[in-house]
Amino acid sequence: MKLRWWKYFPLLAGIMLFIACNSHNHTTAPADTDPVLNTDPNLKKLTEKIHNSPNDAVLYYNRGNMLQRMQMDSLAFKDFRTAASLDTNNAEYLSAIGNLLFEDRDLTGSIVWLQKAIDKNPTDQKAHLKIAKLFLYIKDYPKSFAEINIVLRKNVFSPEAYFLKGMLYKDMKDTAKAISNFLTARQYAPDYHDALIQLGVLYIAKKDPIALEYLNDAFIADSSDVFPIYARGMYYQQIKDYEKAKEEYKKCIIRNNHYVDAYFNMGYVYMQQDSVKKAYHQYDIVTKIDPRNPTGYYNRGYCSEAMDSLRNAVADYRMAASMDTAYKSPKLALQRLGVK
Repeated sequence: MKLRWWKYFPLLAGIMLFIACNSHNHTTAPADTDPVLNTDPNLKKLTEKIHNSPNDAVLYYNRGNMLQRMQMDSLAFKDFRTAASLDTNNAEYLSAIGNLLFEDRDLTGSIVWLQKAIDKNPTDQKAHLKIAKLFLYIKDYPKSFAEINIVLRKNVFSPEAYFLKGMLYKDMKDTAKAISNFLTARQYAPDYHDALIQLGVLYIAKKDPIALEYLNDAFIADSSDVFPIYARGMYYQQIKDYEKAKEEYKKCIIRNNHYVDAYFNMGYVYMQQDSVKKAYHQYDIVTKIDPRNPTGYYNRGYCSEAMDSLRNAVADYRMAASMDTAYKSPKLALQRLGVK
């Protein structure tokens, strides 16, 4: 079935009001001469192959994937475009462009390339799943399910399709069906990191200790991501085992000392344990790591107020209020203290 994508443009115009469009300027140096390509041995090797075979689309596509993993999206975009121009019948290259633009939240550009991919190959799974994800963003659940089902009719074992179906049900507040689909995704891909994370988070909400198993598996699947460690702390915090929660947050910070949420949660735990001075220290770290975060200043101010350091409290409340004029808590705190 050929998707009539263009009829959804009026609907998509509304998306741009809610999702920041980070369109990238894809006008950097030519992808085969940029000096950054010599900084990584694998990139350098691929670039040498491209110099020797400049008309091999597969080489550009492979290097584009490598560049995208390294978050060099502008260069990846150029390589995907080159691959698509060299092999105009390969839907995978067109889909790769649409996928990259989608991840960069250039939705207008993404639409064009995903439609091209589907025109070339109506069963292009990646393109259909990206379109399904876009419909999820705008909460058009029936159209999102329809795109996922196109994929499942061709490949009933697609873990990505079941994962996205789980995200749909999660967004619809149907936790049981969300868990069922995440489990199916894991069944077909045991180390599916994102599915494991979602299972962990959903079971944290249930205060079910099986959450820890899923989070442990998620960390094993990708040890570069510290969120599973942080989430284990969330589980212990949820069941009020504050000492274990602190242990997990400390582990998280040791691996990534800029993980702001861990400091916030550590501060919260100290407040529950009546350790206001220690909580103050955590929020003080937040203001240094993330000086544009108004919540860090507000929380630090709250601790100062609790320690009767009113001058410091007022200064932090004012800072938080000036940084986010819609943030009500610091304004209420200033009113409580009788200052403007």
